[in-house]
Amino acid sequence: MNICVFLSAADLDERYTGPAREFARLLGKGGHTLVWGGSDVGLMKVVADGVQEAGGRLLGVSVEFLAAKARRGADEMVIAPDLAERKRLLLEKADAVVIMVGGTGTLDEATEILELKKHGHTDKPVVLLNTAGFYDGLKTQFRRMEDEGFLPRALTDLVFFAEDPVGALAYLEESQGI
Repeated sequence: MNICVFLSAADLDERYTGPAREFARLLGKGGHTLVWGGSDVGLMKVVADGVQEAGGRLLGVSVEFLAAKARRGADEMVIAPDLAERKRLLLEKADAVVIMVGGTGTLDEATEILELKKHGHTDKPVVLLNTAGFYDGLKTQFRRMEDEGFLPRALTDLVFFAEDPVGALAYLEESQGI
């Protein structure tokens, strides 16, 4: 399975890198392909290293202005002209999406896939990996949106909140019949 992971390129502490590394190893050992932003820094590097070390495949989609930070040695690297095309290619190449900790770019990517799913433009499974409670506030906001009628579909139809890497990958594999 090609699993797109949206996540930060920042250098983060062990409470975030540990679970990210664990998810990466599970992904690689499962024979899956990591589809990611292609960067070789920060948390993106941690995940790419973990997948590659565990025997998984790397498919990166970078963008022209970040091409200098693109990972060398990926199995495949595509350079998009801009962020919108990068996002489109990441989603096109993925069978499923995992959203890990990140900043505004990660949040932008997360809301785009959920908006596409809300309107029936994709049926790919989406997991929000809630490492160290990072997305507790977002989960509360999504529930309020659902409760107050802002979501035309049930929240559980849009996204699965996983508290740990094992639960995240198990949900994806089950949803794909693996």
